[in-house]
Amino acid sequence: MLLPGLACALLQGPQQLNVPPPPTPLTILQELPENTIVDPQGTLIAGADADILTLIRGVSQQNLLAYVQTLENFHTRNTFSVTDQEGRGIGAARRWIFNEFIRVGNSRLLAEVDEFPFNSGGITTNQQNIVATLPGTNPKAGMIVLSAHYDSRTFDPNDGASFAPGANDNGSGVAVLLETARLLSAREWNQTIVFVAFAAEEQGRYGSQHFVTDKLLAGWQINAVLNYDIVGGRPGIAQSLRAITPGDAGSATRELVRYMDFVRAFYLPQFTLDHLNAEDREGRWGDHMSFLHAGIPAVRLTESQEDPNSQHNSSDTSNQLDYNYLSQVTQFNVAVVATMAGAPARPTAPTIAAMAEPGTYIISWLPDAEAAGYAISFRPMESDVYPEFRYVNLEQSGNVALTNIEPTGQYAVSMAALNRNGRISLFSPEILIGPPQP
Repeated sequence: MLLPGLACALLQGPQQLNVPPPPTPLTILQELPENTIVDPQGTLIAGADADILTLIRGVSQQNLLAYVQTLENFHTRNTFSVTDQEGRGIGAARRWIFNEFIRVGNSRLLAEVDEFPFNSGGITTNQQNIVATLPGTNPKAGMIVLSAHYDSRTFDPNDGASFAPGANDNGSGVAVLLETARLLSAREWNQTIVFVAFAAEEQGRYGSQHFVTDKLLAGWQINAVLNYDIVGGRPGIAQSLRAITPGDAGSATRELVRYMDFVRAFYLPQFTLDHLNAEDREGRWGDHMSFLHAGIPAVRLTESQEDPNSQHNSSDTSNQLDYNYLSQVTQFNVAVVATMAGAPARPTAPTIAAMAEPGTYIISWLPDAEAAGYAISFRPMESDVYPEFRYVNLEQSGNVALTNIEPTGQYAVSMAALNRNGRISLFSPEILIGPPQP
């Protein structure tokens, strides 16, 4: 969207670059005093998009309740439960999820069964991940994977007969997938979005391990993974969501969480995101770990406060959940994924060089014709949040001088592309600059 920004681009004389395409003018970005009048056309900045707001408002609590109750009514979705009965067991559950993706997909979701062998105690069975793909318009922009496991269990993970409703663990996560698929399938997106309901998670992430190995061998470019597991909430817990993934402030995983939180603030300022720096909760696991171990940025999203007394037993029923909370989780997911997938492709890392004047740098890159502008981040190394961005419109992009940078500071520099509606892409890998520290 076009709004007055905190930084203004001032066009100067041309400077030759030794890279194609032909040289672009040098643009100087500097901090402006308060109340400075900027270009009447305004500077393109990141912000909330009206179409994404419409999608968020379309999240249906009634649908979420129906999804969770339907999954609960299969009695058990245990990996070792029956596969040939209607309305009961994991076989009936996976057929229903497959058909539901087709039903909500607006004829645009491509549903398929991803079958893999699972061996336990010398007995091999065929298990199935259910995969639904929403193709993007830019095949070079990569993919976003949204996932949730659909199997359930009692205290004994291999008990295929006892009542294991799995409403929160993890009917709630599957409900987020289905409702998000329904809403996002009504639009076209730049990036491809892949929805995956994983099997055999409760026995040790077998479904996601198979999926990751298979897709990496197929050459998939996965930009980000959001895994929803135990997100149903219950009355009285904090209205926030935990993002669980390891890494320091400069890691790709923390950069993903930082991006998610930045987008969240535009759409759900009252529903906060808290980061837990760990692979998962102590002694537990989730499907996001299969992606992390393959070097793919992945985050587990889990409710703010879990109730261990209602996990892995018959007490995990649909009437224990808070559907207002689950609606906010779904709105969060729609906002983040729609922004990520609807923005231009993630830029590659730019080239940065210090100029003679202290605190001034030249940043150079090849602009994307599909972008309308860029946001440039000079994140202080000691900070885990984004600073105020420097913004530049497309016609002034490609060769930019940034002034008034603290010359003694160390920074992690990255950039994101914007479209005309203010949707912001994932940020490029960070480049470290500044004097060496003792």
